[in-house]
Amino acid sequence: MTETGRIETRSSDGIGWLVIDNASRRNAVSLAMWGAIPQAIAALEADPAVRVIVVRGAGSESFSAGADISEFAEVRRDAASSRAYEAVNVAAFAAVRAATRPTIAAIAGHCIGGGLALAASCDVRIAGSDSVFAIPAVRLGIGYPPESVADIVRLVGPARAKELFFTARVVKGEEAGRIGLLNQVTEPGASIDAAAAMAATICRNAPLTIRAAKAAIDGAGDPAADARIRSLTDICFDSADFAEGRSAFLEKRAPVFRGV
Repeated sequence: MTETGRIETRSSDGIGWLVIDNASRRNAVSLAMWGAIPQAIAALEADPAVRVIVVRGAGSESFSAGADISEFAEVRRDAASSRAYEAVNVAAFAAVRAATRPTIAAIAGHCIGGGLALAASCDVRIAGSDSVFAIPAVRLGIGYPPESVADIVRLVGPARAKELFFTARVVKGEEAGRIGLLNQVTEPGASIDAAAAMAATICRNAPLTIRAAKAAIDGAGDPAADARIRSLTDICFDSADFAEGRSAFLEKRAPVFRGV
């Protein structure tokens, strides 16, 4: 990591937390921190007790102000070094996007640039009405990874994405919800609790079904994904959880799913 920034993980009650911890810089993400994100996701995915992953910033002031621009003169100084930087950057987003567990971005305060790209790579985004969003690449003269552009386009559509990229204007929480950047807008200061509540709900549901549904949604329209999706669906029907779900329904009780 860096002297001031790190990526932290912890878990409890089925929820894995990935924390962007660089509060003195509004949780700006250094190159070393970007590089640590795939390892953090892999560690949470390797824990069988973790059923959902929540990504948040340390403290209550910022989710993330984006990439740590103070190190750009060294690590992103020209096209060659920028390609190396982007490879690490893109790998971080890809790791979040490819997680088999559902991912929730719990957003408080600033969610800017690379921070917004990280949130957009999650399955769900929850933010306070006082949160702020922007994509300031045009004010820095940098190119944006096409994979991250595609994530924004999927959320808000091409016309709105062009507006956000071309103008770099700041969007506040309520508008971010209206245009599709967010799944849920909360009162100021309530986004972390709301994300934890949604995560707890997800934890009570059948994990194999969630995994199959996530794969089907992410692979919609991609014929190459059909075989994998059908395999995951078959696993659901052969599972003990399917028998538990049927029994719980007939017995009028809450099911207890174990992911097998």
